[in-house]
Order: sequence, then C-alpha cells, then structure tokens
Amino acid sequence: MSEPMVGIVLVSHSAGVAQSVAELARGLSAGGPVALIAPAGGTAEGRLGTSAERVMEAARAVDQGAGVLLLADLGSAVLTVKALLVEEELPPGARLVDAPFVEGAVAAAVTASTGAPLSAVAEAAEEAYTYRKL
Repeated sequence: MSEPMVGIVLVSHSAGVAQSVAELARGLSAGGPVALIAPAGGTAEGRLGTSAERVMEAARAVDQGAGVLLLADLGSAVLTVKALLVEEELPPGARLVDAPFVEGAVAAAVTASTGAPLSAVAEAAEEAYTYRKL
C-alpha cells in the first residue's frame, strides 16, 4: 500500500470554477498516483458563495492523515476557511495557503502527488506567485 498523500481542497465562490481547477490540477499531475483534490465551491442552493459545510465535507474527503492544504479564491472564501481553522472544524494538519488559485492548485497537486509533505506542498503553491508569464 502506498503512503498517504497531502489532500487538497479548492474553495471558490463558484462550483464550476472549483470543479474546473480541480480537473486541471488532476490532469496536469497525471503519470502516476495523483493526490486527492476536492472542489468546495458555491452554496448548497447552487448559487455563488462559500459554504462552510462544503469545505468541511471536502476536507474530510481528501484527508489521508498527511495533512490537508486549502486554497481559496476570494475574500469570504478565505474568511470561511480561517474561521473553520480557528474553530478546529477541519482535520488536524489542515493549512490555508496564500497562493494564486489556478497556478497554486496545479503546483500543489503536482507536488502532493510525489508524496511530498505538507510543508513542501504549501511551499510549491506559494511559490506560484513568482511564475513569470512574460
């Protein structure tokens, strides 16, 4: 049996954005085992917004005991994750990172899929801010 990997939760105001970024990150991590990535986007009513319940459910779904990395897109998504961390509603070892949503998700997924520890996965996501496009 393989070692547990860091799980990743993508928290967005949009279910479609969270799902699409999760698919992209999984696809670009292919070639071997891929870390678990769960989208947590939108409200239970299918509207734009953030749902604490969806975030908690996604975090539980990807938790293998190696830690859970959370990336959030905008203000209230960040605040929701911070509140859940303070209230200890997320798995032990859960960590919110300050990273660009798409690039950070891909970097985190690729790194987590190598079996890297949470600290390295977080660092990879945060380093995505330095990616130059020109």
